[in-house]
Amino acid sequence: MNTSGKANTLIDLYNRNAENRFYWLKRNSYYYRELERFYKFNIPEDSTVLEIGCGLGQLLNCVNPSYGVGIDISPVMIEKAKSMFPHLNFKVMDAESLDLEEKFDFVIMSDIVGNLADVQHTFSLLHKVCRPDTRIIINYYNFLWEPILKLGEKLKLKMPEGYQNWLPLEDLRNFLYLSDFEVIKSGYRLLLPARIPVVSGLFNRLLAKLPFIKNLCLVETIISRPANIPAYPPTGKTGYSCSVIIPCRNEKGNIEGAVIRTPELGSFTELIFVDGNSTDGTADEILRMIEKYPDKKITLIHQGNGTGKGDAVRKGFATARGDVLMILDADLTVPPEDLPKFMNAITSGKGEFINGTRLVYPMEKGAMRVLNLIANKMFSLGFTWLLEQRFRDTLCGTKVIFKKDYDKIVAGRKFFGDFDPFGDFDLIFGASKLNLKIVEIPISYKERIYGSTNISRFRHGWLLLKMWFVALFKLKLNN
Repeated sequence: MNTSGKANTLIDLYNRNAENRFYWLKRNSYYYRELERFYKFNIPEDSTVLEIGCGLGQLLNCVNPSYGVGIDISPVMIEKAKSMFPHLNFKVMDAESLDLEEKFDFVIMSDIVGNLADVQHTFSLLHKVCRPDTRIIINYYNFLWEPILKLGEKLKLKMPEGYQNWLPLEDLRNFLYLSDFEVIKSGYRLLLPARIPVVSGLFNRLLAKLPFIKNLCLVETIISRPANIPAYPPTGKTGYSCSVIIPCRNEKGNIEGAVIRTPELGSFTELIFVDGNSTDGTADEILRMIEKYPDKKITLIHQGNGTGKGDAVRKGFATARGDVLMILDADLTVPPEDLPKFMNAITSGKGEFINGTRLVYPMEKGAMRVLNLIANKMFSLGFTWLLEQRFRDTLCGTKVIFKKDYDKIVAGRKFFGDFDPFGDFDLIFGASKLNLKIVEIPISYKERIYGSTNISRFRHGWLLLKMWFVALFKLKLNN
């Protein structure tokens, strides 16, 4: 906790800085606009937001919260913030004595951790204002830049700061871990913190994203969440419910296997088959299962005029009643017996978007063609770089998400558009944009025992490449 001497020194410093804060914001406007762009990308409008160390409140205002609270140690800063943004709520408060009884969707800590006398203690206090699904977003400067920043202060090019903590990313990650928070994403941005037409865009949108070069950037960023706590409580008194969506097209011989091999998952389990206009009697087989197993909750949806797995998944999810939504491919190449692993991972708080991966255990002979295997491994490297969380297998059919998070993806779908015939990337990119914790579960991939694959390796390979470029421009270069 801040000693009174250091706290008083900081108050005096930032009270003085408050008088010239507008000047410094204008002088370094490119830096502050880039920070605003980062926060606006990661915080949806109309969220509830707390900013710790808010200064004049311009960053809090730019994310357009439905309810925003800013706290700062400087009374002069807070008075100016109140007059500038009367629709927001500002309080004089020391971050190291955080005393709020409210919970927020997001907590912003921008350029403040360097002033904290006890970083671990301050991070621990954040649990007071966090729900399990709250995201804490932190930015701080890279200490490789300290000589340049100190020179900037002497030349009156930068607002003067007091002595700052030496906090590389690994130290911040460790403080968060010790305080029971889990890092979802971390990285660097802003290789060139001044506006030079064309050049700044090249440096900060492209070069700053490249391995090794990124470590030279000015700004460190971290997005974290409370560790190992389920994002949402179950809606029922008896635990989490689960909806298993099974898109199917000409899979008649696999339908009964899906019914009898899928275990009970949580308080109730429903199986939702979405039939893509099969010609082999798949829909009739599903109806037969409904009659044969009246104790099971089985639903048949006809895809109708819709085409593709993505459309089938969206129709199944729209009908689902469970707290947890799962996808199971009807070819049963992912064993239904593995689904409890996915259910446990999401309901225990290990992750918020659970993705199966077929590229760990040895596959059965014939389960995946060689070209498909090579392409999947190449794309896994590309998507891991793009999404900033490990992704070994984007096209594994088994994916699991909370219904409440899926509803958020639907609400924000216009950001990417209706671009995905697979259905996998609608979820993957949506989960990444929401900064959900992504966890992969290895499965033993089996050879299909009925029917033939609906995947065209070259046509769908081209679509996969297109998905990579969508993520490049929408996520990587836009953030």
